Amino acid sequence: MKRKKKLTIAIQGIATSFHEVAAFTYFGEDIDRVECLTFHALCESLKMGACDFAMMAIENSIAGSILPNYFLLQDYHFNIVGEVYLPIHMHLLASPGVKMEQIRTIESHPMAIRQCSDYLQRLKGVEVRESDDTALSAKRVGEGRLKDTAAIANEYAAKKFGLQILEKRIETHKKNFTRFLVLSRNEVEVPGANKASLSFEVRNEAGSLADVLMTFKDNEINLTKIQSIPIIGKPNEYSIHVDVEWKRRKNYDQCIQRILRQVHNLNILGEYKKAKIEYK
Repeated sequence: MKRKKKLTIAIQGIATSFHEVAAFTYFGEDIDRVECLTFHALCESLKMGACDFAMMAIENSIAGSILPNYFLLQDYHFNIVGEVYLPIHMHLLASPGVKMEQIRTIESHPMAIRQCSDYLQRLKGVEVRESDDTALSAKRVGEGRLKDTAAIANEYAAKKFGLQILEKRIETHKKNFTRFLVLSRNEVEVPGANKASLSFEVRNEAGSLADVLMTFKDNEINLTKIQSIPIIGKPNEYSIHVDVEWKRRKNYDQCIQRILRQVHNLNILGEYKKAKIEYK
């Protein structure tokens, strides 16, 4: 019997990164991974067929939206086929035996740093340095056996790279989660879809956006997110990105037909199943 081929998933970062945890959460652990240090590299990996799907963080409950990734969604025209809400616990990791008073530098991904801003602002005499990935920071500290540098990462990175946890749960708010999008090169019909991501443009006139929002309301469509993105080369013009949910598919289909007459360049980025938010 022919063995089924493993799915290959592109992640931002290296093994033990939060993107890897999100990929395991959505697809299970029996997958192959393509490690990408940047989100642009992740998109190129998917575009060139080096992976079946890509996992992309899009927002965090503390640090907010990852705006550059909205531009990437516009540029690459991938299809969103799913989402994951991953609880995020940040720990301060150091080499074994190192004391807090020895730490002179803390490094991590910029989003992780923003999520721990309250904790970091209370530290004195410590430089905070940005890196490409939380797990990569942990790897650098572990492999270099650094005595004056700590990393902000998760417990999986601590175990893999032989680090101790100096401080647990240093995120600013304990109900911290990151939302990840599951991206595909191709359109994938998701049975039971009850959520969609859309983008569109409206006329630069008073009330034009309000009219569109009222259409969502009239059709009993729940608007869960709205994000405006500047249109490059067109000052004062914006692309509007929204996430919507529905209970009856008929309402959503009717809503889309009405909105087509109200906006320009409507793009359905994906229709998929709403994910649960489970705090841990």
